[in-house]
Amino acid sequence: MQNVIAEKSFQFAIRTVNVYKYLCANKNEYVMSKQLLRSGTSIGANIAESKNAQSRADFISKLNIALKEATETKYWIRLLYATEYLNDAEYQSYYADGVELEKLLVSIVKSLKQ
Repeated sequence: MQNVIAEKSFQFAIRTVNVYKYLCANKNEYVMSKQLLRSGTSIGANIAESKNAQSRADFISKLNIALKEATETKYWIRLLYATEYLNDAEYQSYYADGVELEKLLVSIVKSLKQ
């Protein structure tokens, strides 16, 4: 499961960078998009960092941070949609990817804590 989540989070980070570039270039939106960029790319960074965790507790902690970042990213996506920076199609697809990542992380963290 670790490789799946690592790849999905990396692809999500790429998409986040592209959404950020789009929002800056086409919508002149810099504040919310910067928050989105930070949280959306942090998911994969924390998952990558978890691979070299010093202990099981550290591993779980890194994945918990990734989960928190996924939840935050979903917030920024919703806010950008509600303020009409993202259209319906952009929102639906991007938000669904965020939900998928969040569900995977919840599942992994729950199984590790058992």
